[in-house]
Amino acid sequence: MTEPLGSLFERLVDLMARLRSPQGCPWDREQTPATLKAYLIEEAHEVLEALEQEDAGHLAEELGDLLFQVVFHCQIAAERGDFTMRDVLARLVTKMVSRHPHVFGDATVETPQEALAQWEALKHREARAEGRPRSVIDGVPRAMPGLLRAQRVQSKAARIGFDWPDAASAWSKVREEIDEAAAAIRDGDRQRLTDELGDVLFSIVNVARLSGIDAEDALRGAIDKFRRRFVAMEEALLAQGKSVEDVAPDELERSWDAAKARERGGSAGARRNSP
Repeated sequence: MTEPLGSLFERLVDLMARLRSPQGCPWDREQTPATLKAYLIEEAHEVLEALEQEDAGHLAEELGDLLFQVVFHCQIAAERGDFTMRDVLARLVTKMVSRHPHVFGDATVETPQEALAQWEALKHREARAEGRPRSVIDGVPRAMPGLLRAQRVQSKAARIGFDWPDAASAWSKVREEIDEAAAAIRDGDRQRLTDELGDVLFSIVNVARLSGIDAEDALRGAIDKFRRRFVAMEEALLAQGKSVEDVAPDELERSWDAAKARERGGSAGARRNSP
């Protein structure tokens, strides 16, 4: 007989309490919210990796690990008298019901865009009722990866019409920012270059977003491609009894071009450090 979901969840919460007890695990007992931050981020990224792999079994395992981090934090909070897992679940259920009046109430929405607009409007209404000023672009954590955070902030601004009409228009801004970065390089102004490079990256995210491309995924793909080709270059040189640390830059470049050509099934000519 399958164990009821509620019973399983209660067992998980009890398991965590036992791990944190004097008779539990020394490592678990010494953890704090601060020491667990890195693990929370790591588990979230492992969930993302499982999603990309489209491996259901791996995803189920990684979601469990991420859930365990939530239970861990709730147990520590309960020990401090701050809140319990019951409080977290109750607040979550209440919020989800109130934010979906078209499901649990009399409101009506027809499209995902209308549902999203309603969600944002309700969040602003709640903030005003609590006396908390809230910007249209609030709610994006500073700890998010830079490209992903840029895309989320831009998307929020776009909901009220503050956006480029299309990707081609946004690309013109990229060209403008590149020219300004080039001027900063010529001037040798490090701080200005830092600012201008940030603007270049932010502008490129706009183009990706308006083209329906996730900028973070695009960059990760480019990194994976660079790594794959670099390793292939290393292996090819090793087969010749050489090492990337020892060969001259021009031979490295020829080996890089050869690695790209092999992967593409043709010839290629590109500079080092280009994907």
